[in-house]
Amino acid sequence: VQLQAFGGGLVQAGGSLRLSCVASGRIFAINGMGWYRQAPGKQRDLVATISRGGSTKYADSVKGRFTISRDNAKNTVYLQMNSLKPEDTAVYYCNAHIGYHDYWGQGTQVTVSS
Repeated sequence: VQLQAFGGGLVQAGGSLRLSCVASGRIFAINGMGWYRQAPGKQRDLVATISRGGSTKYADSVKGRFTISRDNAKNTVYLQMNSLKPEDTAVYYCNAHIGYHDYWGQGTQVTVSS
């Protein structure tokens, strides 16, 4: 199983970005999917998760600005990020829980300039 993330980049504060992450390989069904981020010198933190049924959870710092969604038919999870702030700058990693294993994407850099 491989996860590949797309959509990072450089954006000004107040702008928007949409991240996508596609899972490929021998996949029967993906349970939870999510996004995490890691800023330089900091630990990797949860941003948002979504269950197979669509239940969502967000970090307090992104509530009201970020929206996670998924397309089960395409094995894809999305993260719509609006009203971006410089403190959102980090490498964003997608995650998928399949069977008894967690899989991670390669990370995509998001940089928000002030």
